Amino acid sequence: MKEPLDVLRANQIPAEPVSRPWLIEHLWTRNAVGVIGGAPKSCKSWMGLDMAVSVASATPCLGRFPVLHPGPTLLYLAEDALAQVRERIQGFCAHRNLPMEHLDLYVIDAPCLRLDTETDQQRLVGAIERVQPRLLLLDPLVRLHRCDENSAQEMSRLLGFFRQLQRTFAMAVILVHHASKKNRAHPGQALRGSSDLHAWTDSSAYLARKPPGILLTLEHRSQAAPQPMLIHLVANQDGQAPHLELAAEPSALCTQPPEPSLSQAVQHLLDSAHSPMTRTQIRNTLRVKNQTLGQALVHLQACGNIRKTPRGWMPGTKDIPAQPPSPLNLANKEEHLPFPQET
Repeated sequence: MKEPLDVLRANQIPAEPVSRPWLIEHLWTRNAVGVIGGAPKSCKSWMGLDMAVSVASATPCLGRFPVLHPGPTLLYLAEDALAQVRERIQGFCAHRNLPMEHLDLYVIDAPCLRLDTETDQQRLVGAIERVQPRLLLLDPLVRLHRCDENSAQEMSRLLGFFRQLQRTFAMAVILVHHASKKNRAHPGQALRGSSDLHAWTDSSAYLARKPPGILLTLEHRSQAAPQPMLIHLVANQDGQAPHLELAAEPSALCTQPPEPSLSQAVQHLLDSAHSPMTRTQIRNTLRVKNQTLGQALVHLQACGNIRKTPRGWMPGTKDIPAQPPSPLNLANKEEHLPFPQET
């Protein structure tokens, strides 16, 4: 007879410290698996490197979000030569005044890595055992396998391997992945390939070019996510050390709505409604596409004009009781990004 599975009484499960659920506060939960997703040239790799350098150096990500569990970081950038990887990391270090030799960051030196094969899986496990990383970053997912990304069966096996790594080594795993060209109401649904990828994630960061910057949308399985925020790829005054920064003003999120007329129609509808309205009710009343309505709702919520409740959407901050300020300071001003309880 085979050995039975180990079981624990519920009260015997080790408790995770409630006060420290984050790897990077507000951006990535501790030991989470997930995706940095977006269209090409949306700074996905820059975001991944910023997070990797932050965890490896215990410095705030994007210059604002503290790392609560710093430690060694292991990464593999399949589309970049090692010299280019070093140059980018040097830029992050120069911007943060960090000696590169003190950075607890490790780069896998391999021309090719196919993690749907047992041989390369074992090679990766060996590297993880040597480094014992707090975070594993793999960029991009499409270069790491030969699976059919549209096959739930094939992708579930690959994602199961990453989940096994996370549980075995108590580390976070970030996959950089492309979004499809199809428009979706939720950015996670736009990830290329099987929907299993979105369902698998614990934390995710989605990037989209939205002038005047790049819109960063976060999602967490077990924590409330901040509202979308704008970031920029910038450099120091001498043009060196390119890096990502948060937009100085939260109001920047309220510029250039996708369809001003639709935003106005949604606002008028909710202002005149006697009770909260669900998304389906709004869509049926205004006779608009679900994806287009989603853009208007995100815009109006980011501007504070509307809010989401368990019963549906309703007018925004004018009816909301005062909330304690967020700990996130922007540009050394007494201004804060709102962190809603429901996204």
